[in-house]
Amino acid sequence: MNNILVAKKVTKKYGDHTALQNVSIEIPKNSIYGLLGPNGAGKTTLIRIINQITYPDQGEVLFEGEPLRPEHIAKIGYLPEERGLYKSMKVGEQALYLAQLKGLSKNDAKQKLKYWFDRLEIGDWWNKKIQELSKGMAQKIQFIVTVLHEPKLLIFDEPFSGFDPINANIIKDEILRLKDSGTSIIFSTHRMESVEELCEYIALIHRSEKILDGRLSDIKKAYKNNIFEVGIEAAETENLLFELKDKFKVLSSDVDTEENQLNFSVQLPSGDSGALLNLLGTKGNINSFIETIPSTNEIFIRTVENKGIAHE
Repeated sequence: MNNILVAKKVTKKYGDHTALQNVSIEIPKNSIYGLLGPNGAGKTTLIRIINQITYPDQGEVLFEGEPLRPEHIAKIGYLPEERGLYKSMKVGEQALYLAQLKGLSKNDAKQKLKYWFDRLEIGDWWNKKIQELSKGMAQKIQFIVTVLHEPKLLIFDEPFSGFDPINANIIKDEILRLKDSGTSIIFSTHRMESVEELCEYIALIHRSEKILDGRLSDIKKAYKNNIFEVGIEAAETENLLFELKDKFKVLSSDVDTEENQLNFSVQLPSGDSGALLNLLGTKGNINSFIETIPSTNEIFIRTVENKGIAHE
């Protein structure tokens, strides 16, 4: 069994509104799985079903090959987008309380909390009240209580909300470290750029439907346009550009006259760069030759457009 969680044809409606329509996904073990899409797409509804906060109208969810049951909640950690800390309680008191709700003894909770507070360098926050903390500081506390009981599956819904770039990178590093230690992770966001360095697999959800899923590297390869960005230092840049336009599909170009460098973007049939490289090799020094790989955001937009779906 290679998947920690499988959703099969899950549908959820609220009155006349369809939040999820026939959605199926498979979350491989020991992976970071990006659940992507704009706000209101249905991501949070699916997460709430996994956490048994609500239940599907149709379809089923399997956890480690078994139908999802209440006892599976102990193996799941959930960091919701809407934060839920009690503002008037002290940080340490609240963290201990929430840790014990996850099934930890008071002594175990204290030991694990000390480890995480020291790791994130927030030990002096123990006696502060939540209302004294910034949004990002409170988010660190909620991150800790989410991972404290060492769940097999972690679900992060917009986990970087409220963080400055430095602390966002700290949390990214912790998420990657948790994955390396064997934890499976669902990473839900509407910010496509956040997934590039984290996610191995993704599912794109738009208007309650899954429109694309799979290994991110495979999806990027499938959506390549065979476009290359090239920079060449040559004596006769204008003549070279004329020859290139005659033989290849040049999309854009720019000549740096001071450096005698021609920079251009070219689309090659079937991605075969041999003929172009052979020509350029006789004309000057090739300083750069880079294939353009589409971003996750570009893939989302193209997928929506190809399916004829209006997007926000």
